[in-house]
Amino acid sequence: MTYEFDAELWLWQARSDSWTFVSLPPDVADEVLDVAGGRSRGFGSLRVEVTIGTTTWRTSIFPDSGRKTYVLPVKKAVRTAEGLSAGSTARVHLVVLDG
Repeated sequence: MTYEFDAELWLWQARSDSWTFVSLPPDVADEVLDVAGGRSRGFGSLRVEVTIGTTTWRTSIFPDSGRKTYVLPVKKAVRTAEGLSAGSTARVHLVVLDG
């Protein structure tokens, strides 16, 4: 399953750390859940390959009940390489590997 969408980066404060995420659009999250939801790993995560700009990496998406979608962590190396920060909008190319 391959998806492409624009999403705004946002910060999640966890204890003394900050994590940067994008949220999957609801229609994408619904399709991912329908197709791959039964194959999820710990915490309901799904393995993905992501490309933002010229940077590609593998990570996992996680269900977020508060936002009612999956969230994708965007690591610092990607944000630095692509000139992104919280509040920036990124074009995300996502391939779900579980499914």
